[in-house]
Amino acid sequence: MLFMNAWTIGFCIAAPVGPIGMLCIERSLSDGFERGLATGLGAACADAVYGLLGAVGVAGIVTGFPAVTRVLQIGGGLFLLWLAAAMFRTRARAGISRGATVSVRRAFATTFALTLSNPTTILSFVAMFAALGSSVAASDGGPWRATALMVAGVFTGSACWWLALSGVSAHLGARMPDRWLARVAQVSACVIAAMGCVQVVSGLRHGLA
Repeated sequence: MLFMNAWTIGFCIAAPVGPIGMLCIERSLSDGFERGLATGLGAACADAVYGLLGAVGVAGIVTGFPAVTRVLQIGGGLFLLWLAAAMFRTRARAGISRGATVSVRRAFATTFALTLSNPTTILSFVAMFAALGSSVAASDGGPWRATALMVAGVFTGSACWWLALSGVSAHLGARMPDRWLARVAQVSACVIAAMGCVQVVSGLRHGLA
């Protein structure tokens, strides 16, 4: 029961389509299932890391150092802007609509780092894990087993979402004309750039407050 509750948490946190979702969709459409899935799994592993931090109750470390949080937020926003520029340069502007532009390892690493650059994600896990108090108390094997079940559930739930998203996107991409893929890349680059600007401005605003 605890594992399934944590699975639901991981799935629900991964499901809203943000910059990672846009990257996963675009890479799956243009580069294929393998790189799209690697993009999603990078985020799933980062979710598991934050899930572990939330499970062991170290969220106070993150919230207790707002300056570090702001630096990570601004750095993550700049990273999004770099990704958008790279996407537009290598795919949308050049008209390269199909074919791998990143390695599987790089696809994984970029989203792992990008997801970790948003430390406020841990607060979502803490809030949701708080609702699992009765399940944790009822779990056999002590707190470490409960923690392992929660982290495994979060990772599996998140990975299932990325598996489904990349699979559907790759299936559609194989049937899309090249010009449509180029348009998707352009829109994705613009949306990711806008999200990056919002994140940078928000970090700077909080830093000046």
